Amino acid sequence: MTDASQGDGAPEAGDRGDEPLDADLTLHLRVGELRADETMQLRVPAPPEPPAAEGRAQRRRSARPSARERAAAVTGRLLGPLAPYARRFARRARRLKPCYPRPGRVGWRRWIPSWRQWLGATVGSVGLLSLFLVAAYALTDIPSNLNTYATQQDNVYFWSDGTPMARTGWVQRQAMPLKDIPEDVRWAVLAAENESFYSDPGISVKGLSRALYRTVGKGDTEGGSTITQQYVKNVYLNQNQTVSRKFTEAMIALKLDNKMSKDQILEGYLNTSWFGRGSYGIQRAAQAYYGKDVSRLNASEAAMLAGLLKGAGLYDPTLGKANHKRAVERWKWILDRMVKIHRLSPQERARYRTFPEPLKSNPLYNTGAQSDYLVELASQYAKKAGHLTDKQFDLGGYQIYTTFDRKREQALTDAVTKARKQAKRTNPDAAKDGHYGAASVATDGRILAVYGGPDHRTQGYNESNAATVQAGTAFLPFVYAAGLEHGAHRTRSGPATPVTPDTVYDGDDDIPVTTPEGPYWDRSGKKVTSRNDGGKSYGQITLRQALAQSVNTPFMQLGMDTGLENVRQTAEASGLLSDSIGPQVPALSLGNSTPSAIRMASGYATFAADGTHTEPYSVRRITRNGAPVALNTPRPRRAVGAQVAREVEEALADSFRAAHPATAAGGPGTAGKAGTADKDTAAWYAGTADSVSTAVVVYRMDLAKSLQPLPLKGLAGTPADDVPYALWSAAMGLG
Repeated sequence: MTDASQGDGAPEAGDRGDEPLDADLTLHLRVGELRADETMQLRVPAPPEPPAAEGRAQRRRSARPSARERAAAVTGRLLGPLAPYARRFARRARRLKPCYPRPGRVGWRRWIPSWRQWLGATVGSVGLLSLFLVAAYALTDIPSNLNTYATQQDNVYFWSDGTPMARTGWVQRQAMPLKDIPEDVRWAVLAAENESFYSDPGISVKGLSRALYRTVGKGDTEGGSTITQQYVKNVYLNQNQTVSRKFTEAMIALKLDNKMSKDQILEGYLNTSWFGRGSYGIQRAAQAYYGKDVSRLNASEAAMLAGLLKGAGLYDPTLGKANHKRAVERWKWILDRMVKIHRLSPQERARYRTFPEPLKSNPLYNTGAQSDYLVELASQYAKKAGHLTDKQFDLGGYQIYTTFDRKREQALTDAVTKARKQAKRTNPDAAKDGHYGAASVATDGRILAVYGGPDHRTQGYNESNAATVQAGTAFLPFVYAAGLEHGAHRTRSGPATPVTPDTVYDGDDDIPVTTPEGPYWDRSGKKVTSRNDGGKSYGQITLRQALAQSVNTPFMQLGMDTGLENVRQTAEASGLLSDSIGPQVPALSLGNSTPSAIRMASGYATFAADGTHTEPYSVRRITRNGAPVALNTPRPRRAVGAQVAREVEEALADSFRAAHPATAAGGPGTAGKAGTADKDTAAWYAGTADSVSTAVVVYRMDLAKSLQPLPLKGLAGTPADDVPYALWSAAMGLG
């Protein structure tokens, strides 16, 4: 019987009949069993769920594009419309791409570019070159500072007659405004150097090409520059001959031509060019070669100077026969060029048939040793009166017109030179320390001549301007003038008693000096007395006679009666410097002051000018590059009354006539007086004639040891052969 409960169930394995189990089925069943078994599964922990807010932010970040993606999107939007054109250009560019060596050709023809390739290369090269030049022009700046050497000038000094006297400075250059340079001079230079100057753009392409060819092809450089380029080279660049300097020069020249007028460029060029003989600029060249200002040059002389611009070493006619021949040929060529460009008429050209021979040497170098002392005086005065600092003055460019008279200077120098030589022969021991100071000053204050020393290069000490030795009895006229002006005070509080030339004083030797209270006592307790030269007594004598005979004692007492302060004030008002006035003691009246020769001459000039004093000055006019410089010229002022001055002058005339009757007879109106210092340390002669005052002093001093004066030991001569007077008379033209 069959069991009903198993009728629907699955048969067991043993009940499946006799059929064997299929192997695949068996494997399948086993795998199924493994999968069904949960304990055999591999468990991987799931990541934790992020918070809701962080999840949203992360999703936004992943959705936002990056910066690179945004840039690509913008570029795409901008360039997108151009894409068709770019593709079209690319196709054309591929067609233009040269195939080289050329296909379809055989042999050497494969290596010959086609005309299209030649054209493309040429156009491309021109384009690149143009871009390069435009960029170079834009990037080139005109230097803000000129070369120091190009702006430095010298200072030129002139004699009173306007002729050159000397120059100072390392560079011999004087700038002149173009308006002061004659047109013939300008066009001579333009004809020689750059006739198309007023029409060219500042450079010469032909000249640059020629210079470049020579530089690259032959290893050297050549000119070909316009005047604008030469000016740029002179003031902005160096003189190195290189391609880079030449290129920079051309770029600056183009810019400068657009910035400055042609006249400004020409003016700068003419004032900075080298002409040889140590001179820069046409003004210095005119003076160096012809001894005149540029304003006085004619076309012939200008043509000779213009030829020097090609090279002074080759065209200075004084340097040799070959140079002279070249200079003449170039001179002719320049004049002919001026005719060709219609800047000189044939009739004018016909007048210039003879070569204008220049001076053999630069006159500004032949100044002589004595001129150095004159330059020193003039430069000091120029800076003071012109309110110029040392820095301003050293930059140069000044023309200093001095008051020095060439003839008087030569006469004075010759006289002192002769005296020095004579002293060395007759008195060599005293002569080695001998000094001779001398100066001539006009009554209007002009310093006409000075003798400063034997040689400024070895003795910078100026003997005419040195305040080192006492005036001695040459000071007596100032005491006399003070007495006449202020009178004598016999009592301390009483009124002054008038003093006249006829006022009588005691002229005896060794008399005591008195005050209203009695004798004058010095600090050592000794009674002060006055002495005459040689101990001579004269008895009662008028002041006029006392001055004429140089009697000391009356004037020592007159100084006390008038008041030493009044004596001091009168001497200073007449021209002596306050710091040279001696101590205010009785010896003041006998010349313990130490004025220089210039100041002593100025003081005596006050008496000859009717009592008006003008401070001595050595410069009458200053210009800088032709423009006037404001100058404080001294004005006359009243020092003593006119009548007083005339009375002093009359007494000095008496003194001159008494000492030199023969000379006085031939020179009326001449006045003068000798003076001797204490202990025979100095001998003077001072006086006036024809509105000129001259003072001469002879003294001894060993400059290597001290500035203490030494006894003369006969250096000043004898009364019969008085050296100071001999020098004075030579300077005044009386000898």
